[in-house]
Amino acid sequence: MATYIALMRWTGQGIAKVKDSPKRLDAGRKAFKKLGVKIKDTYLTMGRYDLVCLIEAKDDDSLAQALLSLGSQGNIQTETLRAWTEDEYRKITGSL
Repeated sequence: MATYIALMRWTGQGIAKVKDSPKRLDAGRKAFKKLGVKIKDTYLTMGRYDLVCLIEAKDDDSLAQALLSLGSQGNIQTETLRAWTEDEYRKITGSL
């Protein structure tokens, strides 16, 4: 499973209904699971982004499908980073 960091900002629609955000997160977890994607952790953050999610997915295509489906609901905009664990990082840099 690959690891990703999703940086999320509420849209005008999303912040107007921010009280429903926890319910949307629960629904998102269920929908993602069907695509082989797992939201491991979610953080409410200050600054440029409103939420940060740590996500695991079987592949890039599955994650893209999940995030596009989520974004199409109009409540959030995402920026996604592929992340490597420390062990993976050590292996990659060790092979140089």
